[in-house]
Amino acid sequence: MRVHFIAVGGAAMHNLAIALHLKGFNVTGSDDAFYEPSKSRLKAHGLLPATDGWNVELITEELDAVILGMHARIDNPELLKAQELGLSIYSYPEYIYQQSIDKKRIVVGGSHGKTTITSMILHVLNYYNQSFDYLVGAQIAGFDNMVKLSDAPLIVIEGDEYLASPIDRRPKFHLYKAHVGIISGVAWDHINVFPTFESYKEQFSVFIDTIADNGTLIYCEEDEVLKTLVENHQFKQKIKIIPYKTPLFKIEEGKTFLTLKGADVELNVFGRHNLMNLTAAKLACIEGGVSEDDFYKAIASFKGAAKRLERLGETEHSIVFKDFAHSPSKLKATVDAVKEQFPDRSLIACIELHTFSSLNEGFLNEYKDTINGADFAIVYIDKNTFVQKNMKPFSGEDVIKAFGGKKLYFYDNPEDLKKSIETLRTADCNLLMMSSGTFGGIDLVTLANSFLFR
Repeated sequence: MRVHFIAVGGAAMHNLAIALHLKGFNVTGSDDAFYEPSKSRLKAHGLLPATDGWNVELITEELDAVILGMHARIDNPELLKAQELGLSIYSYPEYIYQQSIDKKRIVVGGSHGKTTITSMILHVLNYYNQSFDYLVGAQIAGFDNMVKLSDAPLIVIEGDEYLASPIDRRPKFHLYKAHVGIISGVAWDHINVFPTFESYKEQFSVFIDTIADNGTLIYCEEDEVLKTLVENHQFKQKIKIIPYKTPLFKIEEGKTFLTLKGADVELNVFGRHNLMNLTAAKLACIEGGVSEDDFYKAIASFKGAAKRLERLGETEHSIVFKDFAHSPSKLKATVDAVKEQFPDRSLIACIELHTFSSLNEGFLNEYKDTINGADFAIVYIDKNTFVQKNMKPFSGEDVIKAFGGKKLYFYDNPEDLKKSIETLRTADCNLLMMSSGTFGGIDLVTLANSFLFR
């Protein structure tokens, strides 16, 4: 098979390119620019183009498929050439489906927790050496790549609700046609694509309709919006519905234990949201043939996905966490989790507003009271981000008013942010840095060491 990737440098795209290369496909690709880690990873597999930029000479009639990344524009010269030649053009979720059409498909959807639930399922299946393929949105321990495609009978897919490609405006998770579909919760996001909450919620109703006949829907009944959506849904197919909620647990000396009938199970992850994620993963693993007891045995060694309450450093009295949280629901869940786990420590929580939704003035009020669980709250915006995203900037006063709460600080300069964190540092104090961005290029490991050992 000869496959060409347009915009191969993207996170999902370069991982799929590597997966197909490892499967024996003849893979080429191009992009207007390459950044780490995709640049080094593509180079290691001999897939990095000699030069940046688009190359229409790579688009020939010999190609079996062209895979189009979301980063490409609709007037991309390679795309136009592929359309002119009548080649088969796929978004990456479409192509994942084509490669898994004969497999049992577990698809993890929801506004939050997708990566963690998917990672938990993969960890358990890997623990028992099961044969499976996967697509996950973060690097996780024990897995070299974020995508695997083989002859395995099962695939586990993180189902993002963002759009598939510039020429396919369907959400990605609509294209996988799950046999087992998971929805972790519904909280408005991607406002640039779904301008109203109603239009956003509708995507999850459509996802339910895509689940195969005689399939399974697993959903969080503690999410009131989701619970109402499922209860009011007019099902078009025969389907098994399994609700889930937070399991019984206890916290002792900064450690979380599941409280089971037989014995307590100590976990490496914490927070009510992660315990709900764990329950969803358990139900999915049972659907995949793993017993409940075997699940608990395996999940005890799960240490989390990258950037999900990832520990950058710690001492006896302080921990610095890095987390991907950026939407209001993720922000609140993460802040509350750290505070509940370490109630005797003060908490400095810093959120960088970086996404299109978070930088939209009309969406800003969705963050009201989400960071109140912290003792000291910081909101950071890289002022260059407004320019890069061509968005109308708003002031620090606007941010502070929207978030509400006491002891809230705003910065748009990384040096001022670092100085503030050092000033707020107290004994017995944790630091939580949350963003899908880069905090203006701050080296978070260096910051963690400065915070812990100064």
